[in-house]
Amino acid sequence: MSPIFLSLLPLAAATTPLSPQHIFSNPSSHSSSEYKIPTSYESAILARRILHLTPLGTLSTIFPTSHHASEHTQSQRPAGLEGMPIGLMDYISDCESSGNPTILAINIATSFRNVASGSNISLSLQWTPPYPPKSRIESMKNTFAYSAANLPRFSLLGYLEKIPASEVEAQDIGACFVKQHRDAKYWLPGNKIHESEWVRLVVQDVYWIGGFGDRAYIGWIPIEQWRNVSKAEWEGVRLPGEKKGWKEWSTDWFGGLEL
Repeated sequence: MSPIFLSLLPLAAATTPLSPQHIFSNPSSHSSSEYKIPTSYESAILARRILHLTPLGTLSTIFPTSHHASEHTQSQRPAGLEGMPIGLMDYISDCESSGNPTILAINIATSFRNVASGSNISLSLQWTPPYPPKSRIESMKNTFAYSAANLPRFSLLGYLEKIPASEVEAQDIGACFVKQHRDAKYWLPGNKIHESEWVRLVVQDVYWIGGFGDRAYIGWIPIEQWRNVSKAEWEGVRLPGEKKGWKEWSTDWFGGLEL
């Protein structure tokens, strides 16, 4: 058994499975939970694995005020959107070892126009299991395929930074990105359709919701922990539903109880 997995084993186990007692926050005292709640660093390891396995995310930006927006932008949008947030799906890849997501920015797209006009930006990710659970909570059998509220999701807050051409070549960013997004080959930098460029989201803050609060960490992950997670660490854990046969509302990815 790997040292990484051992570090994620619970310190104690409950004798009786319970329904979630804390949904969107952790208990005031971890001793009041029937589960060993993961640390922020253990959660950072899971988040880095999700980043590597998840090809889509939601970029959130804010529409600029009129004096910051271009004439073209103002003419194309309804009045009164200044300061209004908007979230839009975009392709992402984990092509660098730093934890900074790689993005192929299409400069005409709303998210990148807003950033160019001074907006800040965040990227939201959620874990979507490739397989449905083998067994389910009785009351959940006729609803969604799994309890999404008990699965990890998180938001990365930071800023966009252009990746220098030398780094794009050295890290083979294009091949990495297209391997995950084959259709993106049509709008790589230099294409005849739209102006595009390689950027990274430089992560400054991480907010994590690991699932129900009585068995998962909820809160901010220190940026040093996010950046210090190694490839060996995120390769050494498994998320619920990565393999067939997982159980609903399970904590067995940390070696804990299954409900």
